[in-house]
Amino acid sequence: MRFLTIFLLTLAASAQDTKYPPDGQQIPGPGSKEATADWLSEITRYRAERRVRAGLTGEIYSRPELQWTQSSFIQPQSMVEDRYFYDPATRQYTIDRFLDDLDRRYGGIDSVLLWPVYPNIGIDNRNQFDLLRDMPGGLPGLKKMVDDLHRRRVRVLFPNMPWDQGTRAEARSFAETIASLLAEIGADGVNGDTYNGVPRSFRMASDATGHPLAFEPEGYPDSDEMLDWDNLTWGYWKYPFIPSISRGKWLEPRHMVHVCDRWNKDKTNNLQFAFFNGVGYESWENVWGIWNGIAPRDAEAIRRIAKIERRFADYLVSPAWEPHTPTVQYGVFASRWPLANRTLWTIVNRTAFNIQGPQLQVPAQPGMRYFDLWNGKELKPENGSLSFPIEAFGFAAILAQREAADAAGSAFLAEMAQLSAKPLSSFSKAWEFLPQLPVRIPATAPATGTPPGMVPIPANPAWRFEVHGIEIEGGDDIGVDVQYPWEDSPRRYHSHPVEMPAFFIDQYPVTNQQFARFLGATNYHPADDHNFLRDWTGGRYPAGWDNKPVTWVSLEDARAYASWAGKRLPHEWEWQYAAQGTDHRVYPWGDAACDTCVPKPEHGRELRAPTDVDAFPKGASPYGVMDLAGNIWQWTDEYRDEHTRAAILRGGGYYRPAGSRWYFPSAYKLNEHGKYLLMAPSKDRAGTLGFRCVKDAQ
Repeated sequence: MRFLTIFLLTLAASAQDTKYPPDGQQIPGPGSKEATADWLSEITRYRAERRVRAGLTGEIYSRPELQWTQSSFIQPQSMVEDRYFYDPATRQYTIDRFLDDLDRRYGGIDSVLLWPVYPNIGIDNRNQFDLLRDMPGGLPGLKKMVDDLHRRRVRVLFPNMPWDQGTRAEARSFAETIASLLAEIGADGVNGDTYNGVPRSFRMASDATGHPLAFEPEGYPDSDEMLDWDNLTWGYWKYPFIPSISRGKWLEPRHMVHVCDRWNKDKTNNLQFAFFNGVGYESWENVWGIWNGIAPRDAEAIRRIAKIERRFADYLVSPAWEPHTPTVQYGVFASRWPLANRTLWTIVNRTAFNIQGPQLQVPAQPGMRYFDLWNGKELKPENGSLSFPIEAFGFAAILAQREAADAAGSAFLAEMAQLSAKPLSSFSKAWEFLPQLPVRIPATAPATGTPPGMVPIPANPAWRFEVHGIEIEGGDDIGVDVQYPWEDSPRRYHSHPVEMPAFFIDQYPVTNQQFARFLGATNYHPADDHNFLRDWTGGRYPAGWDNKPVTWVSLEDARAYASWAGKRLPHEWEWQYAAQGTDHRVYPWGDAACDTCVPKPEHGRELRAPTDVDAFPKGASPYGVMDLAGNIWQWTDEYRDEHTRAAILRGGGYYRPAGSRWYFPSAYKLNEHGKYLLMAPSKDRAGTLGFRCVKDAQ
């Protein structure tokens, strides 16, 4: 009985009695307008008690070097492989092009989360920090890139992945490593990928460098206490008709949330809930190289919302925030943000119809002036309310102050009046995928006989090419994977008859010895030489590696070798036909897995050498082509859309780091391929990635 009593007392002490308990990251709104006063009283008491229980002091939000987070409203996650961000031809970060595009399409950004890791991580044993160091120009290049973003008043975050426990181990902890790296390049913050709250150790490690970082976990903290060192979070929210409020923002009004809904194509709910809560939006479009672009209507809504939020950012951290302040019309919901003798309202129309007439109840205050910020005009109250239009699924904002608008205020109103002259409904809601094109592979001079070291592959007038991408995310949605020349859109699953002319293919992947001959004959050296032949020393490969496949070569390096040899890289369907023959077998040797046909997979944190290319003769294809699966990945086609370059890799590497489903998956089966995002040779080269060549037949 004594233990039961203690248990019940402990449970009571940890519980919090409220009629409106949080639902994950949100506190549900009142069930009706009549219940609003009781709801507000309840959640206000809940906040006071919860702050005591969590020990919140808010000190981190008062630190000048971190206050930028409180006005960082629009933040995309951007792949470093985005073609607007980096130009491999000039070997330059193209920051102005990247930002100008966002300014044009939806009014620009306040911060950016740059993503150099997933989905490529795990192709070899480079860890998340190595992939940061391997970006073009190394750390000095990154510092200049960050400086260029700062020049445009954009703050910069990079991610940290706690699940990266299978690749190369760092000498220091994750917290110390990323704090040191980001201090060196001058970045501003860390996104905690899959973290439910970035741990306090990161705050301590960051402060110890003298370059304090802001921390933004992907998920809401496991404990409200973590709000005292995590200045931002992402918002994975639900969207009922009556807006919920942000739990983190309610407990600490200076806490910034970026509402995130990356696969959603209609941003209306996301933007309405963000505006109602006075928080930001994760304007994420390049999702792991899959383009989920923002439609024009949503882009224009972002432009107008962000203008209001940026100008009135001081109001949106008001400790006197009153969500669900009284409104007049059904389906219209408002938040009230007092600041000194002024007040801001952020308002959303959750209905599918335009609403005119009285909207907002305001107290009688002689001399108070009211400005319709969305439409850019001054309003006069009538019978205790303000009348203004709100379009279907639209937005509104009202400012109350005793002063007339000053010059800056008048200019802002004029700008908003010009924008609102074109309603959001006049912009298209249509979502469009980005079409892709393959990079042309020029034909070779035809061979009349079988070249040395090559295998003849017979013609086939209608061979059915069947393959699918093994991307971890994206489902079967349009835009995932690649778009072959005969397809009208990118998609994951592909099946099509292909006329196969006769050709010749290397019996084995190109070896170190063969690549050394190429270097000796041409003096080839790439302009971007970081990681080039990384496992060689002094221009020589290790002793005994003559017959191992060459790796740490970029797509450009492989093309240069092929051109010198009078050959070319294979199209993917040529590679698969040479591996599969006409019976559509699952593996080159047949339909059953075979441990003695391929090298043993490596699951450790160190990267051993590849196996000799002729070590597993039982792995031969029907045509006698060798080393097609389980040793190294092999370059084939490249595809491009407006924002992404990617190569199709075949063969499936021997290295498969343990411990996480997020590592680059293997594609040993012949109906699978890997899609590898491309940025620059320095980052693209990998310890398990090589190639073989083909030559056209007469």
